[in-house]
Amino acid sequence: MSAAFLLTALVIVATPGTGALFTIGTGLARGARASTLAAFACTLGTLPHLVAAITGLAAVLQASGVAFAAIKYAGVVYLLYMAWTTWRDKGALSLEQGTEPTSARALMSTGITLNLLNPKLTIFFFAFLPQFVPAGEGALVAMLGLSSVFMALTFVVFAAYGALAAGLRNQVLSRPRVLVTMRRVFAAAFVALAGRLAVQSR
Repeated sequence: MSAAFLLTALVIVATPGTGALFTIGTGLARGARASTLAAFACTLGTLPHLVAAITGLAAVLQASGVAFAAIKYAGVVYLLYMAWTTWRDKGALSLEQGTEPTSARALMSTGITLNLLNPKLTIFFFAFLPQFVPAGEGALVAMLGLSSVFMALTFVVFAAYGALAAGLRNQVLSRPRVLVTMRRVFAAAFVALAGRLAVQSR
């Protein structure tokens, strides 16, 4: 476990993306407990990418433009859907008081789906982790260990983002104009992330 890996992984995790944005929005909308669940869901969403990297599916994505594009544009569509529901105030980032709490199942489903439909995570596990894995026997164990550390960092950082957002929840909920602005900012951010994903290449 090198310092270079920890530092690089922390920078990657701490850079705000779809998962962090979803967790922050959940913290503002539903509080600390829900944001922690959202962070856990986003962390679970990285598991399929790890499995893909270990089994060689990442190489298929890397080699096949069609496969990569299919997953990429599915992610783009889902992000645009999140933007639309956020703008219309009907999705997981609704910030109104008095609404029924979002179910744990819905939070888990959304968080997992957001990361599942991000092909860049698969490429990350395929291209980034092997740089820190020693060749020869024990490579698989080392990769699993490093992946576990990466996932732990993901959960801790996302949970911290959510807790911080939850701490500001009362101030946000008491200002209707702030609610409208926040919804629009989150919606615009999801559109921007969708656009960035759409133009990314392998």
